Amino acid sequence: MKVVHVVEAVAGGVHTYFKDLSFFFGNPEINKTIDTTIIYSGNRKEIDSDKIKQEFSNGVSLIELSMVRNFSPIKDLKSTLQLAAVLRRLNPDVIHLHSSKAGVLGRFVCFLLFKKKKLFYTPHGYSFLRTDISNWNKKVYWMIEKSFQKLFGGKTIACGDTEYKIAKTIGKSSLVRNGIDIEYVNNKIADHKNEVLTIGIVGRITFARNPKLFNAIALKFPDFNFVWIGDGELRHEITAPNIRITGWFLERDNALTELNAIDIYIQTSLWEGLPIAVLEAMAMKKPVLATNIIGNKDVVLHNETGFLFNEIDELDHCFEILEDENTRKIFGKKALERCYKLYDKNKNFKQLISLYQQ
Repeated sequence: MKVVHVVEAVAGGVHTYFKDLSFFFGNPEINKTIDTTIIYSGNRKEIDSDKIKQEFSNGVSLIELSMVRNFSPIKDLKSTLQLAAVLRRLNPDVIHLHSSKAGVLGRFVCFLLFKKKKLFYTPHGYSFLRTDISNWNKKVYWMIEKSFQKLFGGKTIACGDTEYKIAKTIGKSSLVRNGIDIEYVNNKIADHKNEVLTIGIVGRITFARNPKLFNAIALKFPDFNFVWIGDGELRHEITAPNIRITGWFLERDNALTELNAIDIYIQTSLWEGLPIAVLEAMAMKKPVLATNIIGNKDVVLHNETGFLFNEIDELDHCFEILEDENTRKIFGKKALERCYKLYDKNKNFKQLISLYQQ
């Protein structure tokens, strides 16, 4: 069976997802029956194509193809023609499209080229859920998702429970949750002791991650230390004196070392698909504080593995509970158990295989 994955941006959590996917499907045993190709774009500045080729498994094929995130008639036409040429040459049995841009271009190309190919689409966070766009644009994006599903067919594979609920209102769909390499992350746990309670987040400093809220929380709780593990274009919005920005790490293990050193993980996102960084924090037995949005609320069990919050004032109560080290350990243990139950990449990638083979 020939399977082709198409994705516009292999960055952030999507990078981790596809790196894990490459090693799972690049495993010699899996590779005997499933030949996997990943088509991706290297246009975004945070994407290093050479690093992707070095880090991903040699058991899968990698093809770089230019795609841009935002609508651009000329560039999108070029991308469509290039994608059509590559897919025609590969002639896959299964085509799996990831995120909105690949979902739009890929479904159109598949409709023109193939009549009986198995077609799947994973939004990784629907575009119409973004809060940095107008209501009009949200309606347009929703109509595009709805009409493309109806016109061009295929099945949506949601990466999280709430995304699945939404997908079912749009068309044919299934649920395969995002997963991580739990053992790998868990093995990075090492003893640490902070004199001051330390709260951290992992990711790019972008509008979606809501650095203004992260900064406001740090200002509200000056007796705690805060760490942003990463960097990004909105770094200037981080001004609180008790926040440390680590910058980017060349090696993932260094980021995991920083993650290990915090006491509480916090996710201040405005929107999510199903956040890989939260799963990794849970695999490291960190209690999680997260905004009560799609994606976050699918992962965090309120008052069991962490807390969901709508307003910053709710954090007074949360921190009062989580300042106790024993309580953090109880929450962290439950967080790891939840990872093993629902977010093991091997189990979840096997679900993908079952869908491909149906």
